[in-house]
Amino acid sequence: MADKKKKFKILAASDIHGDTDATKKLAAKAKKENVDLVVLAGDLSGFVETEGILKPFIDNDQKVVFVPGNWDSSVTADVLTKMYGVKNVGKHYVKYGDVGVFGVGSPDGQLDLNEKKAFNKLKKDFSKIKDLEKKIMVSHIHAAGTKSEFSGIPGSTGVRKAIEEFQPDIFLSGHIHEAEGLKDQVGKTKVFSVGEKGKIIEI
Repeated sequence: MADKKKKFKILAASDIHGDTDATKKLAAKAKKENVDLVVLAGDLSGFVETEGILKPFIDNDQKVVFVPGNWDSSVTADVLTKMYGVKNVGKHYVKYGDVGVFGVGSPDGQLDLNEKKAFNKLKKDFSKIKDLEKKIMVSHIHAAGTKSEFSGIPGSTGVRKAIEEFQPDIFLSGHIHEAEGLKDQVGKTKVFSVGEKGKIIEI
């Protein structure tokens, strides 16, 4: 009997807003669960401007990818990538073995995406990882027609179109704090709304 393939375990979180106490808790959770990757869906800065926001993860030798959210400036995103060696998948897709991660950010106060541009960016990056066994898509802004819209804030139609067409295994978003913990499904794609408490997900 063939061995079951090893699951890829992530810790997904969002909307930390400069709270280093939150990242310390998340880093401890990631260490305890022995995750393969930490995925942050934006708004790392914001309410409290705190230096060292990602340091707890780096101190634990944890791999981190993120997309910037509307509270994150493009400059902050660039500084984080240089300071901590983390990957901004709002700019570049990444591969970890047979797992690909791609996404779209909404930095510099963007509350609405340029839907065509967002879809085309996701399409381009998906084409680079489509042959990998597992695929994770990340956006700060939630997708249109998902449960996060209960807030009255419409989701992204470009992101929704990308989910429907590319059917990644997992889609992660933040932005709507009250939606943390909501789960949904679009075709075969499992949709998770995450927040500062973080969620362990295996694929």
